[in-house]
Amino acid sequence: MPPFLPLQGIKGVGPRRAAILAEAGIRSVADLYDCFPRRYLDRTTIKKIGALRDGETVTVVGSVTGTRLEGSGGRGGSRFKAQVSDGSGTLELTWFRGVHYFSKTIHAGDLVAAHGRVTFFGRTPGMQHPDFDRLGGDEEASDDGARDDELYKTGAIIPIYPTTEAMKQAGLNSAAMRRIVHRAFREQPLRITEYLSREIVESYDLMPIGEAYRQLHFPDSAEQLERARYRMKWSELFFAQLFFALRRAGERRNITSARFERSGEKTAGLHERLPFTMTGAQKQAVREIYHDLKSGRQMNRLLQGDVGSGKTLVAQFAMTLAVDNGLQAAFMAPTEILAFQHYAGLRHTLEPLGIRVALITGRQKKKQREEQLARLEQGEIDIAVGTHAIIEAGVQFHRLGLVIIDEQHRFGVLQRKALQEKSENPHVLLMTATPIPRTLTMGIYGDLDVSIIAEMPAGRKPIQTRLCREDEKPELYRLLRRQIAEGRQAYIVYPLVEESEKMDLKAATESYEQLKLEVFPELRLGLIHGQLPAAEKEAVMAEFRGGRLDILVGTTVIEVGVDVPNATIMVIEHAERFGISQLHQLRGRVGRGEHASSCFLVYTKLAGDAKERLQAIASTGDGFRLSEIDLQIRGAGNLLGREQSGAASGLKIADLLTDGEIMRSARAAAFELIRRDETLTLAENARIRDYYENYFRKRISLADVG
Repeated sequence: MPPFLPLQGIKGVGPRRAAILAEAGIRSVADLYDCFPRRYLDRTTIKKIGALRDGETVTVVGSVTGTRLEGSGGRGGSRFKAQVSDGSGTLELTWFRGVHYFSKTIHAGDLVAAHGRVTFFGRTPGMQHPDFDRLGGDEEASDDGARDDELYKTGAIIPIYPTTEAMKQAGLNSAAMRRIVHRAFREQPLRITEYLSREIVESYDLMPIGEAYRQLHFPDSAEQLERARYRMKWSELFFAQLFFALRRAGERRNITSARFERSGEKTAGLHERLPFTMTGAQKQAVREIYHDLKSGRQMNRLLQGDVGSGKTLVAQFAMTLAVDNGLQAAFMAPTEILAFQHYAGLRHTLEPLGIRVALITGRQKKKQREEQLARLEQGEIDIAVGTHAIIEAGVQFHRLGLVIIDEQHRFGVLQRKALQEKSENPHVLLMTATPIPRTLTMGIYGDLDVSIIAEMPAGRKPIQTRLCREDEKPELYRLLRRQIAEGRQAYIVYPLVEESEKMDLKAATESYEQLKLEVFPELRLGLIHGQLPAAEKEAVMAEFRGGRLDILVGTTVIEVGVDVPNATIMVIEHAERFGISQLHQLRGRVGRGEHASSCFLVYTKLAGDAKERLQAIASTGDGFRLSEIDLQIRGAGNLLGREQSGAASGLKIADLLTDGEIMRSARAAAFELIRRDETLTLAENARIRDYYENYFRKRISLADVG
């Protein structure tokens, strides 16, 4: 369909509606066809309220018979309820979040669809925070004369279209969008050329693209709809993986890096100095990295490992190999505390081998920093450890061969790129202690080689995790005192969120004073947070590491990398305000020594997602399993965070959580195609190349950075 055909030629779309649709990314008839329904209502899957059972997840369609706003407002203090009836019974819908929005949106008389888990309160069924759609609300009938409520009494499969608040205010609810799409198909029949090769369509039994579009908007049956959705998901994932396949082929064809030709005496010395046996997963990761470094092709590898799995040791072997080959390594960490800890650990392990390690941070004294930078540029430093200060313009390396970025998701794309540009095509190893679901790894890091350390070192004891109400804290404090009396140490962590950072920091500081003066006056407490000067932060950490503090009170600045084996208790205040990944990272600060360890999740109120998060953390210590749960709760885009969410949420119809099998099929097809035609120059692949360049490639920016 030519992209320039205007929407205003369609009945029901005037200038105002066209402008609002344009804001939502729908600027032409072609965009309208690409506005896929986000859900469907099949009459056979709609359940009568009178037949609902406790615990089942269903869709209900009915009319709103009443609404009410409860509570006094304030933080978590109000809720909005709506009663929905379909003639067989009444269902109560409840929202604790978005109360203002729903109270203004839902009115008595609205025809609605609600999808969610049913919970009975006495004899009355209810749903909390259901998926919700207004199905009617305007008086316009569809083109065949049927009114909205009549559609749900037929056997039709009804598409539910995504809408924005501005669209709803202009009368462009799902029902109106359905009518507009229907008119567009009738007045501007879809004309689209198949953009996959005949071989691929036949080999993977894909529905033709034109038929897939029609079935997505006007399904003939559930089976045909499923085939259409499969085709669209497969195509979307195929082109995403094609990007990765082309990028990897281009690198291997055009980019060479220093070949690490030997494993010398320093690498052998590191093996000999190990006080323990490496796990099988660590050994495999080292082998994979060595293979990359010795290949002559640039390494781009992601090293994933759960908290405490031993990623840093694997990185040490990579850096030692670089030094054995006359090259320098750069190790970038997200915080000064973590950078200093890595620096201290590397010095302890590697300096006896004759490897020179230096620390570079933004808060060093000018003279010290200038001396370090001069030595780095002259090649008198083998490994530079630092924060983002290591990427500043004045930092020059003599012969940088390996870049390691720890907790890489905490750095922006441009920051990572700046470090890689300190040398010509250095090898790159990205590390993360945030386990990422396998399908998400393929979707976001599909061009990287991935090493996974899914095995914990021998002797690591599981951390006992308990949920703790505010009124149970006196007992918790008694337990904490007993542990400290036995010689152990503890953390107490307070939340710090961007929107209310000053308030949170004030609350954490005041809580520290109360703990120090009123709760534990006989114990030694220290406070650490991100606003402290670097020297003061490190002084507090040194006191805690040396056993001269009993309790370290802090914010999430201690989330990653702080390693004190004698600390056995982690208390997380207001745990309901933390995400799963943060909770798991914080818990990983204990259980690093020979003693049994515990984590207490202190909460004030549990509801909705918070309850799911805390129960998940309490149920398992497996970071990879928790990442799957987190993806289910939050979705791919939110899980990755603001900086990377575009890559995940850019998918229009595929779901990185549920479409793993489709992803594997599409990935295999894309990589096999590029294996046979590296630059897509063969005639039979011309359509694929044109579609990729004209419609898909422009959606990706800065994705060539790890």
